[in-house]
Amino acid sequence: MDRYPGAGHRPEEIVAKLRQVDVLVSQGRSVAEAVRPVGVTKFTYFRWREEFSGLKIDEVKRLKELDKENERPRCEPRRVCRRPISFSYAAM
Repeated sequence: MDRYPGAGHRPEEIVAKLRQVDVLVSQGRSVAEAVRPVGVTKFTYFRWREEFSGLKIDEVKRLKELDKENERPRCEPRRVCRRPISFSYAAM
């Protein structure tokens, strides 16, 4: 799964866009003006910032690997063969 459900951006793209907005804000633009060239809304920016703030691209890739690992079905433990026990064998 390269993308989060319902999202149109990969996590690596999100981190790059967050950095672009941070650069524009540090140059004196407001958040509303800075998100316009990136192509997202203020609300999306703040949601992404809450989820991905402080992450680097390699950390996001690791997070994505962990998500994939958690999605895989886990192996069922081996089932014990349950045969009916005959009382005649149990008495021996």
